[in-house]
Amino acid sequence: MATRNVAILMFDDVEVLDFAGPFEVFSVTSELNKGERPFAVSTVAEHPGAVNARNGLSVNPDCTISDCPPPDILIVPGGQGTRKLIDNSAVINWIKDCARTAELVLSVCTGSLLLAKAGLLEGLEATTHHQVLDLLKELAPNTTIIENQRFVDNGKIITSGGIAAGIDMSLHVVGKLLGTAQAEQTAEHMGYKIGNW
Repeated sequence: MATRNVAILMFDDVEVLDFAGPFEVFSVTSELNKGERPFAVSTVAEHPGAVNARNGLSVNPDCTISDCPPPDILIVPGGQGTRKLIDNSAVINWIKDCARTAELVLSVCTGSLLLAKAGLLEGLEATTHHQVLDLLKELAPNTTIIENQRFVDNGKIITSGGIAAGIDMSLHVVGKLLGTAQAEQTAEHMGYKIGNW
């Protein structure tokens, strides 16, 4: 089994569970596969040094957008920090570049705003946190916005709704790539209620 590089974008005011939930799902899946490592998970920031996540959590990303291994799976979490990143051409261009070669591009919560700004949601269906549906419509006028759904799978591009929905989406991706039994095993190990996703 080839190891897939999973890159999780980090930035100031990133929502903690938006990145920590997917980090846990993909890391636990690898931990449970003794002898094989289906996922190598890295956290990535624009610049070196600590990132100040929501509510004061300080996180030290593994690498930067300039030295990150090309991701097979790119995860763009949300949080208040996405509002500043919408106008950050370096980060938006990095997301675009990664999307060209990545197998999957995932967003959690308001991370979908960054996918929209990068032009990745054109002609697709997408979801996001219920409080920013109108902003997503504004940024992605050619996208069908789906409300009240945990995640929306377009094949390569998968968006998820509010904060905890990133766990559901990540378990869905594990099932999609490795089979339902593997996703169920990961959920059980995490104590996550099977059937949420």
